[in-house]
Amino acid sequence: MLKTGEQHIRSLQDGRQVFIDGAEAGDVTKHPAFRNAIGSMAAIYDFQSAPEQRELMTYVIPEAEGGDGTARANRIWQLPKSYADLVERRKALEAWTELHGGFMGRAPDHVASCIAGLYMGREVFEDYNPERAKALEGYYRYARDNELYLTYVIINPQADRSKTADQQADPFLTAGVVDEDAEGLTIRGAKMLATGGILANEVFVTCIQPMREGEEPYAVSFAIPMNAKGLKILSRKSYEASATSTFDNPLASRFDENDAVLYFDDVKVPWDRVFVDRDTAMVGKQFHATPAHVYQNYQAQIRLMVKMRFLLGIARKTAETNGVIAFPQVRETLGQLAAQCGMVDALVHAMEAKGSQRGEYFIPDRNTLYTAQVLTQQMYNGVIGTLRDLAGGGLIMLPSSIADFANPELRALIGKTQQSPTTSSEGRVKFFKLAWDAVGSEFASRHTQYEMFYAGATFVTKGHAFRTFDWDRCTGLVDRMLDSYSLDDELAQIKTAAE
Repeated sequence: MLKTGEQHIRSLQDGRQVFIDGAEAGDVTKHPAFRNAIGSMAAIYDFQSAPEQRELMTYVIPEAEGGDGTARANRIWQLPKSYADLVERRKALEAWTELHGGFMGRAPDHVASCIAGLYMGREVFEDYNPERAKALEGYYRYARDNELYLTYVIINPQADRSKTADQQADPFLTAGVVDEDAEGLTIRGAKMLATGGILANEVFVTCIQPMREGEEPYAVSFAIPMNAKGLKILSRKSYEASATSTFDNPLASRFDENDAVLYFDDVKVPWDRVFVDRDTAMVGKQFHATPAHVYQNYQAQIRLMVKMRFLLGIARKTAETNGVIAFPQVRETLGQLAAQCGMVDALVHAMEAKGSQRGEYFIPDRNTLYTAQVLTQQMYNGVIGTLRDLAGGGLIMLPSSIADFANPELRALIGKTQQSPTTSSEGRVKFFKLAWDAVGSEFASRHTQYEMFYAGATFVTKGHAFRTFDWDRCTGLVDRMLDSYSLDDELAQIKTAAE
């Protein structure tokens, strides 16, 4: 049986320690800061478990991967053997993402893609340490078979960024190994950024930042439940809690996946959950010597592709609602947005079409992925600015809240002042409340920051693009052109002509 929404909700009632607004949250499924987002997450599990979505959302687990020929799993765990497999998986991820419009960047398909990518490169772990490879293989299958929703924390607290983790004033500011015994490692310190962690079942803990000699205690990779003893989850401000109603904040009230700092207060990690143990080289290899980094960020570009479609819908409806769709300059603006949306779509499909076999698995093209990351990081701010420009004052000159409609006198005035050639006054207000939540609210501002940095700082993504580009092919063209003529030949021709 595939996980249902109700089963996911029950799985979060596990005694996890979440702190917000100076107090422990208690049952997060009932807390006003998280319950609607959890409900949205439950809805996507209900979607994937519906009988009519069986072929779209699930696949039969091969016997080689622990299946019995009949058991099925969500396609987020699928290990594609061909281009066709990759495309079928992407269709499932698209369908799931459409349920939240791309606004949940750490929905279950993201870190599942990371773990699946690690598994596809498990020979790298076998070369490193067979026991750690065995732990990874077991965990992939466990997470898949139990439909775990995973988040991850792969960034160290910023603190003094001119210093490495071991050079900070507090040697356990960053989560690291404080002890080990026959049962496993003991971890102390903090990690960020547990986006979606309050909605998730477990967390994958490691470091994606380059590590140096001396940072071995922090060079670990492991997974633990969100209710592990000693794990404290420090939530940021909840936009859901600040939303007055779904009508006024249709996105923030339902899709605020939240972000959190995790503090490990001497958390015990069993050896069968440890994938890398104090090895700075292997921490880097786990992402870049396996398909993990490509596979997880390919998922992120699928999500962004869907989100761009949503934002293009906002743009088109803004022009229609304001009666300016026929203006040449507006059509020019919409055409530019359409080209940008088409670019993201094309790059996702190109990653698949240019993909290649890595052993038995078919992997999206690495350089096309990094091309997409560089270009979309630069693009997103401009897209949001263009949507604001299209809407003008319509985004802010709105009724204060849904309560204004409950007052007959105010409702009549809203009817007079909120007019549109394509919809009622209520429809106009409803649409622009949604548009503001997508491009201008505090929730939207967080999303702009997220899209700018979830893949790393721009110098990081540009570095990936530089590192994976086929420079030899380009310089080869130049070299062949240079080799097609020479100074001596030219001089000889000149001499001959003179004679």
